[in-house]
Amino acid sequence: MSRPASTSRAVDERLDKPAIWTVSMSRLFDLFRDITLEYDDLATIVPINLGFEEAVRHIREKMLTERCDAVIAAGSNGAYLKSRLSVPVVIARASGFDVMQALARARRISSEIAIVTYQERLPELAQFAATFGITVSQRTYVTKEDARIQIEELKQAGIQAVVGAGLVADLADEAGMNGVFVYSSGSIRQAFDDALELARVSRLESGPHPGGPAYEQLRTRHGMHDLRGNSEAMQALRQAIVLYAKSPATVLIQGETGSGKELVAHAIHRENPRAQNKALPFVAVNCGALAESLLESTLFGYEDGAFTGARRGGQPGLFETAHRGTLFLDEIGEMPLMLQTRLLRVLEEREVTRVGGTRPIPVQVRVIAATHCDIQERVAQGRFRADLFYRLAVLQLTLPPLRLRSEDLPDLAQWFLKNALAALGARPHPNLHAQVEACAPLLAAYDWPGNVRELRNVMERLALFLAAEPLQAMTASFVLAHAQELRSPHAPGALSAASACGPTAAPGPAGSVQAALARFGGDRTQAARYLGISRTTLWRKLKQAD
Repeated sequence: MSRPASTSRAVDERLDKPAIWTVSMSRLFDLFRDITLEYDDLATIVPINLGFEEAVRHIREKMLTERCDAVIAAGSNGAYLKSRLSVPVVIARASGFDVMQALARARRISSEIAIVTYQERLPELAQFAATFGITVSQRTYVTKEDARIQIEELKQAGIQAVVGAGLVADLADEAGMNGVFVYSSGSIRQAFDDALELARVSRLESGPHPGGPAYEQLRTRHGMHDLRGNSEAMQALRQAIVLYAKSPATVLIQGETGSGKELVAHAIHRENPRAQNKALPFVAVNCGALAESLLESTLFGYEDGAFTGARRGGQPGLFETAHRGTLFLDEIGEMPLMLQTRLLRVLEEREVTRVGGTRPIPVQVRVIAATHCDIQERVAQGRFRADLFYRLAVLQLTLPPLRLRSEDLPDLAQWFLKNALAALGARPHPNLHAQVEACAPLLAAYDWPGNVRELRNVMERLALFLAAEPLQAMTASFVLAHAQELRSPHAPGALSAASACGPTAAPGPAGSVQAALARFGGDRTQAARYLGISRTTLWRKLKQAD
């Protein structure tokens, strides 16, 4: 029996429209509900009144039988979902105007006001407060319990009105204070618009793509907020990123392993006004992780029958996949010479020819390349084409190693510790900030050969032990007991620095590659993780030592 025509049309329209799920709790749920009415004709919108793990479990079960093109959430709930769901998550963000309006409402309630934000402080707030002659206490939180602690401390300090997202405003109300909700209808509409555009682009690109462990196609997960640190070097880097984002020219990022080259590439892409408005693709590939023949077909694509095992009908390459967006070529210094020639031609002609094909395909791609090695030295050795180097290095960035911006260490260490503890469901020590500051000399005495990546790995390890012993303070002896690489030859002043923040434990083994391998019985994965470097870097260091 056939369905009535009207029913068929209704089903077809529902299937054609993007499926967007909103995830929120408390007062944000009401705001989402009101805005949803304006978008009913444009998308199939499903409200989910849950948060955090409950929301993740519900969405995963729901996706087994239903389609979802994008999820909209906000604040800590949104960040939690984004790190645990495969579907794109659009995080609604309060604008600067939202913050000013909320502070004005709070100021009408009391002269003692505060703002509590998720993970990041608002750098413009101090200037705003000075301009308008008001005093605003500013706090950040990672977990719900962390937010509760911040609210209690603010209450004890005499604060009467607290500005924040739904979680913060609710906690303030529960504590007998005045919670002021920061989001406006305009910010939520912008999140809906972003989700609609993201869903549209995702469905257009839903065909098969080349894949593998060395290749990622994604909406950039990182941005300027991930480039933490207030040193002069980091401030200059952020300024350069904003400037370079306005240009379509190629960028060459140079820096030691673990210094954040891919984070910078993500940030350049995200700061591009076109990418912000249209959710353009960001595609990344590690040029040193694939064999030459596989890298060629991955980058440039291939035609039907180009080689044994080729997919029927052929396959688009990464240049085609990244059309109108950004292609990030990591470890460009490892690219074979033959492919360097093909890459140069694509950059010059702005068209690509698939392996086994003859038809040029126009592409519009912004290329960002990165390397840990001295490219100019490789040019002198004949291992890298000089013309390609000059074509890639129209804009250049050299990332500062962590040892040259030691003033950023305490902030970075605390950031990584809080996030690692949150992932473990553990509360940070109330005096964590003071404890990290006290151990700053110990951290600064180490060379950090693995840079920010190594620091993150060390903090994740310390968080594991802190979570297991909730009353344990982060002292120098505790740090050295669980991060013995800080005593390695890379840290000649580590022992004297450690004495500045407390007693120390017995000396540990050296943090060299060979010592790390011996420590883990030859397991290279474990050794690389221990040293805070990638397996590729570990392999390279072993090869250099031969």
